[in-house]
Amino acid sequence: MSSLKQLAACALAAVTLVAGLVAPAAAQETSVAVGISGWTGFAPLTLAKEAGIFKKNGLDVTVRKIPQKDRHLAIASGDIQCAATTVETWIVWNTNGIATTQLFKMDQGMGSDGIVAKNAITKVSDLKGKTIAASAPGTSPHFFLAWVLKKNGLTLKDVTVVTLEPSPAATAFVAGNSGLDAAVTYEPYLSLVNDKPEAGKMLANSLQYPAVFDTFGCTPKFIKENPKAAKALTESYFEALDMIKADKIKAFTIMGADVKQSPEQFEKSQSKIQWADREANIKFFNGEIQAFNKEAAVLLQEIGVIKTAPTHMDALFDTRFLKK
Repeated sequence: MSSLKQLAACALAAVTLVAGLVAPAAAQETSVAVGISGWTGFAPLTLAKEAGIFKKNGLDVTVRKIPQKDRHLAIASGDIQCAATTVETWIVWNTNGIATTQLFKMDQGMGSDGIVAKNAITKVSDLKGKTIAASAPGTSPHFFLAWVLKKNGLTLKDVTVVTLEPSPAATAFVAGNSGLDAAVTYEPYLSLVNDKPEAGKMLANSLQYPAVFDTFGCTPKFIKENPKAAKALTESYFEALDMIKADKIKAFTIMGADVKQSPEQFEKSQSKIQWADREANIKFFNGEIQAFNKEAAVLLQEIGVIKTAPTHMDALFDTRFLKK
C-alpha cells in the first residue's frame, strides 16, 4: 500500500510538473487582432489561423472582417493591431495620422481585380459620363478606378461614382436594374459577373493595369513591443503558402469555407492571384514598392485623398522580419 501511495505521489508530482511547463507556454502566446476583408488574396491568413499555424508559432490571433474603408478606424481605436490592405492605403493611413508599418507582401492581383462594364461599353474611354460603382475614397477599388481612368486620359470627374463595397457592387451590377454602367470589384465577387456574361464583361483588370499589391502590417507600437510576434506573423504567412503547395485540397477547403466557396470555386478564384513567397517579397521591397509608391502618391493627391505625401515613404515598411 505504501508503494501505491508513493506511485500516486510521483504521478501527481509529474502531472504538476507538466502543468507547470504547459502553463507558461500558453501564457507566452501573444494576442493580436488582425483586420482583413473577404478578398481571396488574404486567405492565407485565414489558413494560418484555422490550420493552427499561428498557434504553433506562439500567436493567439483573432481575424476580423472589416471593410477597407473602416480598417484604419479599428487600428486607431486599438480594436486591431495589424491589418492586410493594398500598398497605397498605407500611404493614406500614415498621411492621415494612422501610424502603421508594412511587414511583408501578401499578394498581387493578376486579373483578380477589375472594372466590369455593360457589353455595349468596349473600351475604358467609353466610361466617360457613365455611372460606376466603387468603394469609398481611400480604398483599393476607388484607387484602381482612378488609376485606370488616368492611364486612359480620364479622371474621376469624368464619371459618376456610386459608393458600393465590392460584394454589393458586383451583385447590383449583375442584377441589371441598379442604373450602373460599370462596377469595380474583386474575387470572389468578380466571379458573379464572369458567370453571367449577358450582364456584362471585364473591361479592365489588374493584369492589364498592375496597381493592386497587398501587404500586411501592424502599428509601430505593436512591432516595437512584440518583435518576436512580428517575426512569427511573417513566418506563419510563409508556412501557410507552404501548406497550400503541399496540400491544395485541404488548404482550398479551409480558405474556401471562410468565403462560402467550395474548394473548386476557391481554386478558380485564386487562379488570378500571385501570392508572394520570401524571394518575391525581397524583390518587391527592393525597388518595386518604391516606384509604385512614388506614382501612387501623386495620384492620391490628384484625387484629393491626401494633401501631402509622407516625406520618407521607405519608413512605411520594415523588412528585417523577412530574413530567415
